[in-house]
Amino acid sequence: MANVAMIGAVAAGGAVGAVLRYLTSLALGAGIFGIAGPLATLLVNIAGSAMMGGLAGLVAVGMVLPEAWRGFFAVGLLGALTTFSSFALDAGALWQKQGALMAGAYVMASVILSLLAFGAAFWVVKHSGIWQ
Repeated sequence: MANVAMIGAVAAGGAVGAVLRYLTSLALGAGIFGIAGPLATLLVNIAGSAMMGGLAGLVAVGMVLPEAWRGFFAVGLLGALTTFSSFALDAGALWQKQGALMAGAYVMASVILSLLAFGAAFWVVKHSGIWQ
């Protein structure tokens, strides 16, 4: 069973991540379900994947991150910032409005760019000597 401190850390991180996600949509003119939705979702998923890669890289080189901070960053902040449900909504909307080719390109770009961002950030942090 999770302890109260971990639940609080995840909730606080989730609040920060959700607000950042919302502000990104507003900054791109997406509103909640606007036309820029796929772009906003793509950007937050790539950025969040890069941040998760950096965090994983720090842990891989020996940074000790207390459990509550892991919950705050990995589960809360980055979990709320990145968004699979909006990704699915955007892919479905693209499929209906612009066809399977556009939706497929969006899905492929999202997955490939997010994985590349994670891998690049992990590699840079792990090999930079930043945590020694």
